[in-house]
Amino acid sequence: MAPSTAGELTRTWVPAWPCSVAQVLRPQRRGAGDPTQREDDAGRSWRAMRTPTGPASLCIQPRPTTGDVLGRAWGPGAEWALDRMPALLGADDDPTGFETHHHPQVAEGWKRHRHWRIGGTGLVMESLVPSILEQKVTGKQAFGSFRDLVRRHGEPAPGPVATLRLMLQPTPETIAAIPSWEWLRLGVQPAQSRTMVTACRLASSLERVSGVPVAAADKRLRSVRGIGVWTSAEVRMRALGDADAVSFGDYHLANWVGWALVGHDITDDEMAELLEPYRPQRGRAAAMAIAGGRTRPRRGPRMSVPTHLPTR
Repeated sequence: MAPSTAGELTRTWVPAWPCSVAQVLRPQRRGAGDPTQREDDAGRSWRAMRTPTGPASLCIQPRPTTGDVLGRAWGPGAEWALDRMPALLGADDDPTGFETHHHPQVAEGWKRHRHWRIGGTGLVMESLVPSILEQKVTGKQAFGSFRDLVRRHGEPAPGPVATLRLMLQPTPETIAAIPSWEWLRLGVQPAQSRTMVTACRLASSLERVSGVPVAAADKRLRSVRGIGVWTSAEVRMRALGDADAVSFGDYHLANWVGWALVGHDITDDEMAELLEPYRPQRGRAAAMAIAGGRTRPRRGPRMSVPTHLPTR
C-alpha cells in the first residue's frame, strides 16, 4: 500500500489475464441507480463498502496501456479494501478444469469469454441485503427498494465522493431496527422484511460464512428462515465468487439456459440435469451457455439477461 493525500491509500495490481473491470463488477451493482456502486465519466468504478475494519470507498481504474489496475481507497477500511481488490476482480476464480465439450453452446460461450471471471467481495451482508429484497419481485421493484433503503438509512461514504453521491449500506443494526410501516413505505413485503431483520440480527455469524467452504456456506445461509436455494446462490456467487452457484428458482434462468442448450423452456430440474456434468463450475457453465447459445424469443415484456452474466 502507498499513502497518498487526504487519507488516501493506493495500490497498483497487475492481473495475470486481460481483466475487464467493468464486466467483473457488474454483478455487484444493483441497478443503474445503486448508490453503493458508481461509474464515472473517466471509466473508473467506485464502491462503498462496510469492511471488517470499517467503512471504505474504493476507486478502481483500469489502465489498458500499462496492463495494470490502480486502486485508491479512503476510510478506516481502506487497507482491507485494497487487499481484497484482486479477489473482487476475479483473481481467486480459477477456471482450470472447466470442461466445455458437453454442449457446443457452452464451448462457444467460453471461446468468446475465456477471460471472464467471477469476483468475490468477501462481504456476506453486502450481498445478502439486496438479495433478500429481490426475492419474488421484479428487478425494477427490488432495485428501487434497495436504492431507497440506502438513501434513507445509509450514510455518505468516506473520501472525495460527494459529487457521485456514493453511500454506504445501512448497518445491520440499523436495518434490524426499521419499523414495519417503514418497510411498507420502501415497497418491501412483510415476508421479506421478516427475513431481513432475522438475517441482520445474525449478521456477525453470517459474515463468517466468507471463511468456510462453499458447501458449508450454503448450509449456514439456508439455516436462516426465509433464505432458500436462490438467495444462497446469489450471495455465494457475489460474496464468495462461487463458480458453482446456480440460482435455482430464478424466474428467468432455467428458460434462458433451456433455450441456449435445447431450444425451448425447461424446468429447474431439467436445468440441474443439463448442468450436472459441469460441477463444480455449474454457474460458469450456465453463463457460458447463455453467452454462446440461442436467445429465448420474446413473447411478452422484454426480458433482461441476468446481470451476473457476460455481455453476449
